[in-house]
Amino acid sequence: MKKVGLFGGTFDPPHIGHLKLSQTVLNTLALDEVWFIPTYQPPHKEGAVASPDHRLNMLYNLLADYSELKVSTIEYELKGKSYTYETVKHLCKEYPNTLFYFIIGGDMVEYLPKWYKIEELKRLIQFVGVNRRGSEDYNHRGVLMVTMDEVPVSSTEIREALKKGKEPHGLTDEVLHYIRENELYED
Repeated sequence: MKKVGLFGGTFDPPHIGHLKLSQTVLNTLALDEVWFIPTYQPPHKEGAVASPDHRLNMLYNLLADYSELKVSTIEYELKGKSYTYETVKHLCKEYPNTLFYFIIGGDMVEYLPKWYKIEELKRLIQFVGVNRRGSEDYNHRGVLMVTMDEVPVSSTEIREALKKGKEPHGLTDEVLHYIRENELYED
């Protein structure tokens, strides 16, 4: 049976921290692949700054050289607000011979009880929480925990640097080129 990690997010923009986290989980749990699932419309946040198509294209640029890291457009196909339960339900139906591992930040583990249809979701997939070395050690019954070195980069900081005309830290050359070519995140 194939083992696939699911890594959801707005990826606004995607950066090297996302790469490092996905590769750490892939290697630690001996997964076959990790699928990045960009949200079409995040359910718990204001809308993303970049359009869904730009975020998708940036992800393709980020992952182009990594055969074990893929992009899933499932939430673009479903449209509307992206609830993990609905996404996973569709993936399990479409890929019945695949074990799915849903990757979240260690700090999100404590919020799992508040997720939409969490008990049903737990029956469909295995959650994987990623703690950064040196941060608070979150733990939750039934969640596999993986530890990785911290990568000091965030999408928010990248957007702020670009808005101010500064050189952002944490982007690949391909993603930065795409951002500049499309004039994203500028003031």
